[in-house]
Amino acid sequence: MSFKSQIEAVAYCRTPYKQKFGIPRQPGLVSAARGFVELQAPFNHIDTVRGLEQYSHLWLVFCFHENLEQGWKTTVRPPRLGGNEKMGVFATRSTFRPNGLGQSVVKLHKIHQRKGYVGLEISGMDLLDGTPIIDIKPYIPFSDSLPDALGGIAHEAPVLTDVTFSQLAKQQLQGYQKQEMYLHLEALIIGVLAQDPRPAYKKAKADPKLYQVALYDLDILWRVIDDTILVQEIVAGTSV
Repeated sequence: MSFKSQIEAVAYCRTPYKQKFGIPRQPGLVSAARGFVELQAPFNHIDTVRGLEQYSHLWLVFCFHENLEQGWKTTVRPPRLGGNEKMGVFATRSTFRPNGLGQSVVKLHKIHQRKGYVGLEISGMDLLDGTPIIDIKPYIPFSDSLPDALGGIAHEAPVLTDVTFSQLAKQQLQGYQKQEMYLHLEALIIGVLAQDPRPAYKKAKADPKLYQVALYDLDILWRVIDDTILVQEIVAGTSV
């Protein structure tokens, strides 16, 4: 059975995440991540979000737009299992899916409106900057939150890694956070890196590599030393 109706983006999400590496694997893990859902014509009318302000959280249905050309497989290797065991694609939240669709819960802070623009200010997203949003729905606590549900391999929250800053990085951080755009930069960096975004196979052995995560228009340079993540430098980005 095929669908004749054409699906189109109702909005695009603007986030600090400029590359896939470093994006949290689930929504809500990095509350310091702030962004906007920018509605597109003909959906960018204030009437489409009338009453939405009474909800604290939203469901975003979106498209993994940068993964579509790579297709999908029946089984995947979840990071939770160290990348060594396979599970069915429908038993995971793999970003490589038959129809390339995902869903995330985000916190709604404010609805912004000006001539020709309607935007939802959100936080806690796990979405790449520019992600197409297919639909927006209110989060309903009494039906969407099920305390007794079983979470399979992801029943427990991930174990976080300590994050520290070099003296140079601390000085650079102080300078950047004087700008409104980077107001929550320290919390964002800590939240992202505490998840240890490295591939699973890298975590079981010595790893001298210098890594880079792009946040906003900045490159965060870091490495792992004695099971602690050290931010060595924060520089103007070259990756975007």
